[in-house]
Amino acid sequence: MVKNIFHLYRIARVLIRHNLDEFVVALKLARPWTMMLSAIPRKWRSHYDEPRGVRLREALQELGPVFVKFGQMLSTRPDLIPEDIHAELTKLQDEVPPFPGNEARQIIEQALDQKLSDTFAEFEIESTASASVAQVHFATLIGGKEVVVKVLRPGVQEIIERDLDLLHTLAELADKYWSEAPRLKPQEIVEDYDKTIHDELNLMREAANASQLRVNFQDSDLIYVPEVYWDYCRQNVMVMERIYGIPVRDVEKIKAAGIDLRKLAHDGVEIFFTQAFRDGFFHADMHPGNIFVSEEGQYRAVDFGIMGTLSDADKRYLAENLLGFFNRDYRAVADAHIRAGWVPPDTVAEDFEGAIRTVCEPIFAKPISEISFGTLLIDLFRIARRFQMPVQPQLVLLQKTLLNIEGLGRQLYDDLDLWETAKPFLERWMSEQIGPRAALKAIRRELPNLATLAPEIPGLAHQLLYRLKNDELVMRTRNEEVALLRKQLELSASKNRRLVAGIGLIALAAVLTPGNHLESAPLISWLLGLGGVVIIAINWLRK
Repeated sequence: MVKNIFHLYRIARVLIRHNLDEFVVALKLARPWTMMLSAIPRKWRSHYDEPRGVRLREALQELGPVFVKFGQMLSTRPDLIPEDIHAELTKLQDEVPPFPGNEARQIIEQALDQKLSDTFAEFEIESTASASVAQVHFATLIGGKEVVVKVLRPGVQEIIERDLDLLHTLAELADKYWSEAPRLKPQEIVEDYDKTIHDELNLMREAANASQLRVNFQDSDLIYVPEVYWDYCRQNVMVMERIYGIPVRDVEKIKAAGIDLRKLAHDGVEIFFTQAFRDGFFHADMHPGNIFVSEEGQYRAVDFGIMGTLSDADKRYLAENLLGFFNRDYRAVADAHIRAGWVPPDTVAEDFEGAIRTVCEPIFAKPISEISFGTLLIDLFRIARRFQMPVQPQLVLLQKTLLNIEGLGRQLYDDLDLWETAKPFLERWMSEQIGPRAALKAIRRELPNLATLAPEIPGLAHQLLYRLKNDELVMRTRNEEVALLRKQLELSASKNRRLVAGIGLIALAAVLTPGNHLESAPLISWLLGLGGVVIIAINWLRK
């Protein structure tokens, strides 16, 4: 805990050194230091006269990879941050200062256990792109194939572990002292981010992600995923095919190539929804630094360290929610939330529906070019707070990626209509999940399993019939509730039998009584009638 407090003070020092004092005010533990640190002469502060965007970018770079990634996320939302800050944060995507090329050479040779010249015919010692976790060098294999070599930064593991330790501590404190913690689940979110960033530190996992995505989009006209060369991949080194293309942020070059920007923007939306709903496996780091465009208008993706996954249940509920929004069917959205358990089970659907309508109707009344899905999500989170909706950690990456896609699409084409592409896709996907087509698909999927069981079916059927014939088939259960229910049913059946017997005896006594005259009834009739009355009385008195 003490170590993390000092780390928090280090963050405050960096921000103040870059003349970003306003951010320190948000750090309550650092407020006692604010006046003291602010007393430092301004001339001692680094780059005091530079624009605020430059100062913020440099501060994030100095703070380390976790903070750089935060800046990268902000850079995909030009509609949420000032233009000058957006322009600088964009540079975090591939302009982080590189580490020396000779260090990269040593790391590669140690990982491959051979000299660089034994693997590569050519190797550019100067990195071509440098990010917060790794940097990239162009090279050519001995066989002549052009490749890129990705190398983890030396010491990055220790830096990230330190920052994650701070995040875990802050999440634990939030769980104890923050009233919103049960709903927002800070510890679960940090755990999820912890897993994500550790996956990014293992380049073998990134190589596996790239291979899977390449298989999913084999021969696709929408996106191309480079090939991985497994013989040269290790945990801290990855080698894959070199691709060529225009950086997606260079809109002027894309225009000059004659590429339809509207189609390109909508293709990006279709790629995302295909990954998420068809495959349940999506590129979750689609910032502009990781996307290129070929001269034919095909996307080319790189950097597969962060991937998201969705279960069938997640996909189904997300589709229902999104279609509800697109169709302005807010009751469907409310019902989907309740069925998914995203709001407490005692939530009144009508109240939730009304709250969603209040937020969404003013948004949908605007021109399509002014509708921001990011703004819609922010407003919905406010509704969530009112209805105690807990954060769904498994969907955090999806939400982030959807925001990235919208930001990227709007950079390419101002009037991007997310609905135009997404709605038909989701309607088609839902029709495949429900009805005869879905049933037929499920049967086809299970046919191989049924085929393997077919030879055993006659034997199993014969064994079942034999045991039924000989009363050997016994069902057992250890469920106390089922046993109690069975006992109650048996008691009820016994009471019914007694009731029928009592009524039967009384009826028989009546039949044996001549002319229904009780005074002339034989003794046997009296005894039968009395017995019936006694049985019915006992049956009524017994619990």
